[in-house]
Amino acid sequence: MHGGMVALVQTRTIRIAIAALLAASCACSAALAADPKRVMVLHSFGREFKPWSEHAKAIRTELDRQSPWPLEIIEKEFVTARSGDENPEVPFVEYLRALFAKRPLDLIVSIGGPAADFVQRRRQQLFATTPMVFTAVEQRLIQRPSLTENDTVVAISQNFPAVIENILRVLPDTKTVAVVIGNSTLERLWLEVLRKELAPFAERVSFIWYDDRSFADILKRAAALPPHSAIYWHQMNVDAAGVVHHSGRALPALYAVANAPIFAFNDAFFGGEVVGGPMNSVAEGSRQAAAVAVRILGGEKAGDIKIPPVGFATPKYDWRQMQRWGISEKNLPQGSEIYFREPTIWQQYFWWLVLTIAVLVLQTALIVALVYEVRRRRKAEVQAHQRMSELAHMNRHATMGELSTSLTHELGQPLGAILANAETAEMMVNAPSPDMNGIKEILADIRRDDQRAADIIRHVRSIVKKAPGEVMSLDLNDVVRETFEFLSAQASVRNVTLNNLPPSQPLSIKGDRIQLQQVIINLIMNGMDAMAGAPDGQRRIIGRTTLRPGGFAEISISDFGPGISQDNLKKVFDPFFTTKADGMGMGLSIARTIVEAHHGRIWAENHASGGAVFRLVLPLAKSVHEAA
Repeated sequence: MHGGMVALVQTRTIRIAIAALLAASCACSAALAADPKRVMVLHSFGREFKPWSEHAKAIRTELDRQSPWPLEIIEKEFVTARSGDENPEVPFVEYLRALFAKRPLDLIVSIGGPAADFVQRRRQQLFATTPMVFTAVEQRLIQRPSLTENDTVVAISQNFPAVIENILRVLPDTKTVAVVIGNSTLERLWLEVLRKELAPFAERVSFIWYDDRSFADILKRAAALPPHSAIYWHQMNVDAAGVVHHSGRALPALYAVANAPIFAFNDAFFGGEVVGGPMNSVAEGSRQAAAVAVRILGGEKAGDIKIPPVGFATPKYDWRQMQRWGISEKNLPQGSEIYFREPTIWQQYFWWLVLTIAVLVLQTALIVALVYEVRRRRKAEVQAHQRMSELAHMNRHATMGELSTSLTHELGQPLGAILANAETAEMMVNAPSPDMNGIKEILADIRRDDQRAADIIRHVRSIVKKAPGEVMSLDLNDVVRETFEFLSAQASVRNVTLNNLPPSQPLSIKGDRIQLQQVIINLIMNGMDAMAGAPDGQRRIIGRTTLRPGGFAEISISDFGPGISQDNLKKVFDPFFTTKADGMGMGLSIARTIVEAHHGRIWAENHASGGAVFRLVLPLAKSVHEAA
């Protein structure tokens, strides 16, 4: 029984809770479905006048964000604040009375001092019981004795000495401060406040007041301020000439010509023309004003809400203006905020720069490696050339060793002739009647034979000596002819017939005579060796020098030996390849190196009728090539 009672109580409790939730939900839905709350935003100077226009925009945004109810926001402008004439207020009052007679307002938000003053003076005629929030107004402009229980204030507090202190801190060399302010009734009021509160700075800086000048004249003077000057922009609603100016256009015009940095008291001007510093925050003041408005719309009594004035916010500065005017970051107050700081190249393109640097490092490493490889290769080529030169020199020594018999025979002929002629001349001189003509002929023969022996010795020495190559203009026909003549004695000893068949025209080339003769000697000597077992009548070597199309000369050395097997045709120029029992296998390899160094090529082939032929092709000198 007791358990049943508990269950019954619990069931009733749940039903009551559900009913309460449904009632609350219905009430909330009814509230949301009700007519929107009507809020009038009353401007002091118009919707385009800074800083009040920025306060109004921010308050509307905050109201939409904070309000749980739909709002109907009506904006009106108290434009008579631009002049001191009160007569235009009468029609404006009648207009507002007619506008809200049938549908009264739920709340009035005045923006700026003139709008607040207007409502306080006309309150009983228009909005005797409508709650009101005074905002975006400096605390000194609030007529507190005139406030009613339906009024609350979210004022701002302006510290003008702090603005000047900021200028002198960030620009310690400042000597002159030009104050830009208009000449309307409200601006004349602020002019007196500024003169009084800035008087203590008179010993530190000189003030220039622009309240008594037209804006056009102000622009001219701002463009010619003395060095170490600064400009304090207060406001410019109406200039001394009676011309109305919107700050949204006037401040940029001043900035375009001014030769000094510009400072202001409200951050509504921040973000383009002013340097910055301690300023009233539009965002903070508007947030608090909207929060108070929502509390009043929610049922709180306006007169019971007390909000302290909103003072200057944390100093903030425009990095772009700091760079333009050379303001050091170390001169800023501690805790300052810097906006619009342009990111460094590293910050903007960090990964691109890292990638670029990596690519550059890789390229540098590759270039260094390539340079090292090129130098190593050149060094290797130089060393290879030196070794090849040494091998060529050794090859010439070996060749001379092979030619020693024929050289002995070749030198023996002129030396024997010299001896015989000398003995004959001696006998003729000792005769009773010397035959002088015969003696002269004998001496001429001795001179000729001596010259022949000297030429043989010079030729041998030039071939054998170890000296760097000398490239010069040569007639290829002479090179081949001299080589065949030099080897004629060796050919005679081996019973080999040498035939040289030159062309009719000279073949001029650029080359080293000794190296080219070494190639031809190697080819002829190889031909002689190949025909060692052939009958005497078949031992012949034929040398031909011909002109080829395209500016080339060809030398062919043909023998009538057994030829070269097909397997060995491609190997004969390889280093250390030889078919001789006592051969080194370097002669033809050296020959190919020499020919290629002369920009030519060499190859071997077989005659169809037997025997082998070696061909080497060399480029002609330019003049011969062009003539051909």
